[in-house]
Amino acid sequence: MRRNIVHEGAGNLRYEIREIVITARQIRALGQHITWENIGDPIEKGEVPPDWIREILHNLLEQPASYGYCDTAGVISTREFLAESVNRRKGGVQISPDDIIFFNGVGDAVEKVYGFLKREARVLGPSPAYSTHSSAEAAHSGYNHVTYDLDPYNGWLPDVDDIRNKVKYNDSIAGILILSPDNPTGVVWPREILDEIVKIAQEHDLFLIADEIYAHITFPGQPHLHMSQWVQDVPAIAMRGISKEYPWPGARCGWIEILNRKKDSNFSDYVDSILAAKRLEVCSTTLPQMSIPRVFGDPRYKSHLQHRASIFEQRAEEAVRAFEGCDAVVVNKPGGAFYLTVMFREGVLNGHQKLRIDNPVIRERIEDLVRNVPADKRFVYYLMGATGIVVVPLTGFHCRHDGFRITLLESNDEKRRWIFQTLRQAIDEYVNS
Repeated sequence: MRRNIVHEGAGNLRYEIREIVITARQIRALGQHITWENIGDPIEKGEVPPDWIREILHNLLEQPASYGYCDTAGVISTREFLAESVNRRKGGVQISPDDIIFFNGVGDAVEKVYGFLKREARVLGPSPAYSTHSSAEAAHSGYNHVTYDLDPYNGWLPDVDDIRNKVKYNDSIAGILILSPDNPTGVVWPREILDEIVKIAQEHDLFLIADEIYAHITFPGQPHLHMSQWVQDVPAIAMRGISKEYPWPGARCGWIEILNRKKDSNFSDYVDSILAAKRLEVCSTTLPQMSIPRVFGDPRYKSHLQHRASIFEQRAEEAVRAFEGCDAVVVNKPGGAFYLTVMFREGVLNGHQKLRIDNPVIRERIEDLVRNVPADKRFVYYLMGATGIVVVPLTGFHCRHDGFRITLLESNDEKRRWIFQTLRQAIDEYVNS
């Protein structure tokens, strides 16, 4: 073309969680049965929303308003409900319904939040980090995502000194991203670390972003604080959604809570630009928004969340036990969400290890795929070819450590035990090959 039409950041748009699906389907077509452990979709793994939530959704279909457009920022009554919920939190920032904007899922919110930043304004994010955030931040800037370390030898908690130094010596950093509970590690960040990040933001005049999609999936005994309760006077954006809670991922219903908007005029102008962009697409899906006050406000919802968190904790314990005694990996029990990260110790992986694949056609395809890929992706491909289990390499989460992420979503007890046992056996075979 006479002009280059490709955005500078297009090459940074990577989402290994779904990209690996293309390869897995090829391997399936060659005869391997596939077990999907790559994506956090509870529905795919056999969970359905309870009957009472589905009844609420069914009844909403009888309301003509559920078929129409809503206000650009979202259904007004729902935003009023959510603002009131925020304002009831102990010690939290107070907001109005105008401080809530709905999107077509948190992924859409991520795209807008990063996409309408000035290109030179960078957001420092954790490593490893959920791919949507790392890709969106890198894409908006046209450069590699800027990161701070989560320490696998300290339960995947953030290295606050690393955050402080990155901010101090890179004046392009305008914001810091917090993921708690984290995806892919499931770690829940304690209040003292969050307070330190607030201090850094105050000192350097930054804003904060918190992805709280798993905020209501924390295991018993873990801290349960929303961003509004710890952010103090720092301008900030909290991201929420219903996909993991109801669960209803296909609803594509997420929103942002804008905190301390009036504390900084530049931040306020930035938020206004996000809403202006939202007007161009009219609004987000109406019916899922209408359901929120009815579902969140139902007295059964709290026990629903507690029950699910308890189940995921039991599965996390089961998974951790499966890797006990395996010196090749580091496995930390998560504190929330429904993932487990398995990290290979430094020096364990090399470019020659293999798993036995009996099907010669599949073996040939895998051997072709593993050329010039990161060491953990090589393991993931061999695992797929040998066992059919599809996991996501840790390097796909913008991480310098080798490993992989699995879900804790499989609802069939026998199959779940097989998955964990097979993974352990595959690791032993691979590192000793």
